[in-house]
Amino acid sequence: MKVLLYFEDEQLIRKSGVGRAFEHQKRALASAGIEYTTDPRATDYDILHINTYGVNSGFVVRNARKLGKPVIYHAHSTKEDFMNSFKLSNLLAPFVKYRLVSLYSSADVLITPTPYSKRLLESYGLKLPIYAVSNGIDLDAYEVKEENSAAFREYFGLSKDDKVVIGVGLLFERKGLLDFLEVAKNMPDVKFIWFGDISRLLLPGKILRAIDNCSDNVIFPGYVTGKLMKGAYSGADAFFFPSYEENEGIVVLEALASRQTAVLRDIGAYDAWAVHGKNCYLGHNVKEFETMLRSVLDGSLPRTGEEAYKVAEERSIDQVGRQLRAVYKSLIK
Repeated sequence: MKVLLYFEDEQLIRKSGVGRAFEHQKRALASAGIEYTTDPRATDYDILHINTYGVNSGFVVRNARKLGKPVIYHAHSTKEDFMNSFKLSNLLAPFVKYRLVSLYSSADVLITPTPYSKRLLESYGLKLPIYAVSNGIDLDAYEVKEENSAAFREYFGLSKDDKVVIGVGLLFERKGLLDFLEVAKNMPDVKFIWFGDISRLLLPGKILRAIDNCSDNVIFPGYVTGKLMKGAYSGADAFFFPSYEENEGIVVLEALASRQTAVLRDIGAYDAWAVHGKNCYLGHNVKEFETMLRSVLDGSLPRTGEEAYKVAEERSIDQVGRQLRAVYKSLIK
C-alpha cells in the first residue's frame, strides 16, 4: 500500500496547526510501515490523502479520479474555526463553508480530528463516511527535560519565584487572545507569554489595539520552536488557552504531553477526554479563568499534569498510524 499525501502551499501555513498535523501524519504513516509520497505528479500510489483546499488541491483530486484512485480528504477545517480569525473572516465564512463542502464531497472518505468536528461536518449534510482520528502528538519530543525548562526561564529572565502562564496560537480572537490579555491585566503579579505570530496586515483593528495596549506583564515573543518552546510548555506554571473554537487543538496536546496543568475554555473539541479537575481545568469566562489560574498558581488546586499525559498517550503518533492504516485498508477493500 502506498499513499500520496498532498499538502498545498506548505511553506505558507507550516506554522499553523494544520501544518504541524501534516508533519505528524507523515510520521504516523512511517511508524505504521506505510509507504507514502508527497509528490503530486506521482501515479504509482493506491490512495490519495489530501490535506488542503487550494486551487491545486482540486486538480490533484480530479487527477486521482482519472487514475481510478480512492480519495481521502482530511477535514482539518470548518466554517466555525475560520470565523473570528483574519480580517473579513466572518463575512467570508459562508463562502468558505460552501468551498469546504464542495471539496469534501469529492472524496470517498473523510478523516477529521475529533468526534466534535465529525458532528459539525455531519451537520453540513455530508453523507460519506467520516472517521475521527486525532492529529496525534510526539510523546518523545515533549518529554520533560530540566535543561529545556531552565533554558526557557533563563531566556525570559524569570527567577525561580516568578510565576508564568503561557498561551500558544495565532493571534486570533477565536483563540481567546482577548480573554488571555484581560486575565493578564487582572493578574499583574504574574508573567503572561503568548507564543505565536502572523502578519499584522491580516489582523482586525480590535486585535491590533489589544496587542499594542496590553499590560506590562504580557510578552509576545512571536513564533518559537525547538527546545525553547518545549521548555516553555514544561517550565511554565500553567498553560492557559481560552480558545472559543478548535477542531482538536494541537497546542493543547503539546501541553498535555508536557505534563502541564492546562486551563481551557469548555468547548466541544475537548468533550471526548476533558474531565474538569482531573486532567485539566475548564472555564467559561474571564472571572472563572482568573480564579482557576490563581488557585493553580498558589497550589490550592492540584496540578493535573500526570492525568493529562495519559490523554496524550492515547493520541500518540504510533496510535494515529494504526488508526490511519485501518482507514486505508477499509477503503481499499
